[in-house]
Amino acid sequence: MSNKPEHTEEPTEVLKAGKPQKTVVREYAEALIIALVLALLIRTFIIQAFKIPTGSMEPTLLVGDHLLVSKFSYSIHIPNEIPFTSIQLFPDFHFFSSVPERGNIVVFKYPEDESKDFIKRVVGLPGETIQVIQQRVYINDKLLKEPYAHHSQPPSPNSGNRDNMPPLRIPEGYIFVMGDNRENSHDSRMWGILDLSKLRGKAQWIYWSWDSKDTGLRTDRLGTSVYR
Repeated sequence: MSNKPEHTEEPTEVLKAGKPQKTVVREYAEALIIALVLALLIRTFIIQAFKIPTGSMEPTLLVGDHLLVSKFSYSIHIPNEIPFTSIQLFPDFHFFSSVPERGNIVVFKYPEDESKDFIKRVVGLPGETIQVIQQRVYINDKLLKEPYAHHSQPPSPNSGNRDNMPPLRIPEGYIFVMGDNRENSHDSRMWGILDLSKLRGKAQWIYWSWDSKDTGLRTDRLGTSVYR
């Protein structure tokens, strides 16, 4: 009879005392929390999706276009709103701020109701004098070439600042924005210059476009730049 101890198999996994394995539910919960945190960080600092609700930027942007907007194009914004709400906890703070270029399409907080986001094109820059004469825009007394501007009505003497606006000097820290669909846009001609601190970002790409009235999906607009 052999005195050698019988061979016993080693367990494939050794559990440390006091440290039970995570349950499947806990693992999924942790993965979900991490995903939500990453999504919030991306939405806050990198890129955010916006939908076009009106025709103020036609024909450049159509009702039903869904855009990706770069959040860091002009500054780094310290988060000050409760996620997915317009409730602001403290004033806006921006670091490494820069001024948009003329022609950029920007998303910003509507100055008269900051719970709403507007999208317009940058037309006038800080330090410039802007004027509108018979629907034509002049910057520092020089006619501005605007191949993107669309006019659906002739100039009218009863349109207020829409078709004829007296010279306005834009102070530092502000820009002048207008919709491409000039006779159907509520913009700086009506409510004034835009504080750069109200910028949310620069429009970049159309990732989805849906025409609810006619053709449905606009396949020719998917994945295209807003500056094409």
